[in-house]
Amino acid sequence: MDHHRKVRAAAVQISPVLGSRDGTTERVVAAIAKAAREGAELCVFPETFVPNYPYFSFVLPPPAMGKEHMRLYDEAVTVPGPVTRAVAAAARAHGVVVVLGVNERDHGTLYNAQLVFDADGTLALRRRKITPTYHERMIWGQGDGSGLKTVDTAVGRLGALACWEHYNPLARFALIAQHEQIHCSQFPGSLVGPIFAEQMEVTIRHHALESGCFVVNATAFLTPEQVKEIAPNEQMQGVLRGGCMTAIVTPEGAHACPPVTDGEGMAIADLDFALITKRKRMMDAVGHYARPDLLRLWMDTAERSITVGAAGVVGAAGAGEPSLDPAVVDHGYPDADHRAPIVRPAAR
Repeated sequence: MDHHRKVRAAAVQISPVLGSRDGTTERVVAAIAKAAREGAELCVFPETFVPNYPYFSFVLPPPAMGKEHMRLYDEAVTVPGPVTRAVAAAARAHGVVVVLGVNERDHGTLYNAQLVFDADGTLALRRRKITPTYHERMIWGQGDGSGLKTVDTAVGRLGALACWEHYNPLARFALIAQHEQIHCSQFPGSLVGPIFAEQMEVTIRHHALESGCFVVNATAFLTPEQVKEIAPNEQMQGVLRGGCMTAIVTPEGAHACPPVTDGEGMAIADLDFALITKRKRMMDAVGHYARPDLLRLWMDTAERSITVGAAGVVGAAGAGEPSLDPAVVDHGYPDADHRAPIVRPAAR
């Protein structure tokens, strides 16, 4: 792990092409090229940007959502598929690490997915939001713990969470304990109003301070015409404005560049990894400032399936289920005295 490198990052605030997977993907590919021309080595896009965040679910009652929900199914992203191939090609052509939010379709269910493409085009991570928020529960299924992990990329060790997952301190701690250097966060933008942007700023700045890492956060932007298209009722249009906070935050909790809070644009900044060491020298939440003898996180990183093979471990959980023995600790600490910050179930 290189503690002295510098990385140029771009957080992209951009408008989707509503209801068009291909149209929005074209905008993603063009933005990657534009960011690369600015010298960016990392490019982060908003939450479920392809084809677009399901804003309709925030302004329509459930019985009226069927048509838009079906359209989202039709335009959702399969992994792998044409969208992932196009984005992978753009990442590879420009040598840029790309973090993209998509509505992922897996047969009959949609998921809020975050995709991390390495600079060579490899899909380094596909994770799903573990719990959709409020109105989103009518739209997406739940993810599992298999995506709560960091990945080593051309720009360093990355972790990612979507929107209100940042209000789950244990989910954030899972990534902190894996020593993320850059945290890529995604929110929908153009939602709830100015208070959403204020809360978002508090959240990402706090995570940067607590984790001692950089946070690159991207939100989308809806044009006035798009707001009217989504919410013809004028009384509901106000909840589709504001809520934009595309920003890059340092490990000291400061903005690395002016945030983008209205319209399209990019927040671009150089990330000096020496600031990570500077912050963690003072407070390392999973090192010298931790108390694993008192507080530890137990997490299950297994990928969940509706079918379980018969060759699984037989234990308290039954055949095919992982043991929940808390004595099996993460390999992040060299000692074996149960002092690791993360406790995981035993391997099968």
